[in-house]
Amino acid sequence: MSRLAGNSLFMVALVAPMPPPLSPNARPRLLVIDDDRKLCRLIAAYLEPLGYDVEAVHTGPEGVTRATGAVWSAVILDLMLPGLDGFEVLKQIRHTSDVPVLMLTARGDEADRIVGLEIGADDYLPKTFSTRELLARIRAVTRRTARALPKEATLADIVIGGLRVRPGSRTAVLDDAPLTLTPVEFELLLSLARAKGRVKTRDHLLEEIRDREYEVFDRSIDVHISCLRKKLGDDPKAPRFIRTVRASGYMLIDPDAD
Repeated sequence: MSRLAGNSLFMVALVAPMPPPLSPNARPRLLVIDDDRKLCRLIAAYLEPLGYDVEAVHTGPEGVTRATGAVWSAVILDLMLPGLDGFEVLKQIRHTSDVPVLMLTARGDEADRIVGLEIGADDYLPKTFSTRELLARIRAVTRRTARALPKEATLADIVIGGLRVRPGSRTAVLDDAPLTLTPVEFELLLSLARAKGRVKTRDHLLEEIRDREYEVFDRSIDVHISCLRKKLGDDPKAPRFIRTVRASGYMLIDPDAD
């Protein structure tokens, strides 16, 4: 099994289509933002024969310009970049895009993973990853996004207390104030809202928000829940919306009825 390797941490950002959308028959377009040119060539050499168009830029400012100036099926983002580091690039992309982000860590550094997740990354994977797993994750997330958007456009809002979740626009408001949520945070909130009053295990949440076809042990769901709670103004010890069910998972409760 082949593996990609390089000299620095890099991320894979899985991007939901934004206007103007790609044609359904178009080849998926990938943007690589990495100053390791050899790594960029390796990624292109692996993915282009599989039907992807790959473009690479090698500095942080170039990455922001290209990532926000066109529609991409995926963006691969290195942490250590000239001009702007990967975290800052991700922050700037987040100003105009709700891009799902998969962070790949070089050293398995928990601090880097948590910072990335809190900025808006959606998941992480050790950097010495198999190309097959990288491809599977790209396919799974882009397939889930493409399938979910048309279906959700016809769904009614879900109202729980002062919280309103809008599947059609993939937005949420709390007490009439819009919430700034990452794609994974929104998917978690939507999943919990649809199951109001019922426990959702971590495994069930992971299956629903990422549509995986293979099993990976992953506790990053707890970090996303923590970030979501902060945005909801929730106190884990006295939750208004998200209750932890010990040794099981999470449950969304109605603050007006609980």
